[in-house]
Amino acid sequence: MQSPVHPIDYRYGTPEMKRIWSEESKIKRMIRVEIALLKALSKAGYFEMDFKEIKRKTLKIKPEDVKAIEDVIKHDIMALVKAISNQLSEAEARWVHFGATSNDIIDTATATQLRDTVKIFELKLRKLALLLSERADEFKEVVCLGRTHGQAALPTTYGFRFAIWAAEITRHYLRLQQLKERLLVGQLSGAVGTQAAFGDKGFEIEEEVMRLLNLKPAIISSQILPRDIYCEYVEFLANLSATLEKIATNLRVLQRAEVAELSEKFEKKQVGSSTMPHKRNPIDSENICGLARIVRGFVEPQHQSSILWEERDLTNSSAERITLVESTILADHILTKTIKVISNLSLNEEAIRRNLEAQKGLNLSEAVMVALTLKGVSRQEAHEILREAAMKAYESGEEFLAVLRKDDRIRKYLSEDELESLLKPENYLGTAVRRVESVIEWINSVFKNS
Repeated sequence: MQSPVHPIDYRYGTPEMKRIWSEESKIKRMIRVEIALLKALSKAGYFEMDFKEIKRKTLKIKPEDVKAIEDVIKHDIMALVKAISNQLSEAEARWVHFGATSNDIIDTATATQLRDTVKIFELKLRKLALLLSERADEFKEVVCLGRTHGQAALPTTYGFRFAIWAAEITRHYLRLQQLKERLLVGQLSGAVGTQAAFGDKGFEIEEEVMRLLNLKPAIISSQILPRDIYCEYVEFLANLSATLEKIATNLRVLQRAEVAELSEKFEKKQVGSSTMPHKRNPIDSENICGLARIVRGFVEPQHQSSILWEERDLTNSSAERITLVESTILADHILTKTIKVISNLSLNEEAIRRNLEAQKGLNLSEAVMVALTLKGVSRQEAHEILREAAMKAYESGEEFLAVLRKDDRIRKYLSEDELESLLKPENYLGTAVRRVESVIEWINSVFKNS
């Protein structure tokens, strides 16, 4: 037996998602589409059959059976049709694949894969959004140093950070709800989309097949579904992967040794480095970042797969065997890993406070500037006064408060007590806590009936 080649086979992906996109699952789903077509034909008056017996017979078909036929005839769907027909009587086999073309079966079977995939994504997005929301509530008053451009900025709270991420994940959940209406569609349209083989019963047969498979018929299709549908799906995965990488990147930054405000769970026997025994590397967050880039890389080839000649050509087929499967499995993998990371994340409040106090009040220069402006100084003049004071503090290494005390332009308007109060981080959070609470309330309203 040949050893696995692709890391998805042995390293990445969850069992539940890999089952949906496995070759065995694909073949079973295509068989279900063919059986649904037989049922629809029977209902339309073409013939009568014992479908329990047909189902029992077709359950025997294995991927290797279909592959063996394909090796001879060089056509995957006709190999499937022959494999099904080989299990049936002549009378039953007569109607297999009647009126259908290959992509009626392929695209509709893919729609069932996407249907089941969406259910998994919905559950996991909900779980992550609510988990982040819980963390936002837990840490909404944990004051920390905000950073812009990697430099010290105003204070914020850890809950505020988690609330931003929670809201973003919730928006992805809502996007998926909107996307489902366009994504979960199949087709039974024949060679060029006109359903010619079914005569005037085309709509009736297609609608019955989709009803049996819990799908909707496409509004219109040629020989294949228009690929803008798949493009939108892969774009959704790319957008989701960007959010997951954004979260993981920030977790990595905040785990750096000189910051040390957060830490991923590190197992008792876990090894961080083959040569440095002390290492506790953020490997899960790094894994999320690396694979998120691969997911986004599928956007362009999927877009190229929507540009087909007339009613269709075959350039999309080989690409989509990779783009749809790998983007889905890897996106699910990093979503699952993000849930794991957030679930086991630890905050080091001592380090958080240390990093905040290390700024010696400099990061609250805006608070003093605003106070001066409210006292009657022009905003631009107040900005220049505080800029000069900040530069002196940088150069001298003094506490910012000490520098401010020496500036007559500031002491003219602000007392010692006022300055001390202005330089307390917890006094300059604005609506941070209330905004976190409003996000939590919104998220709870989104998921209350789901």
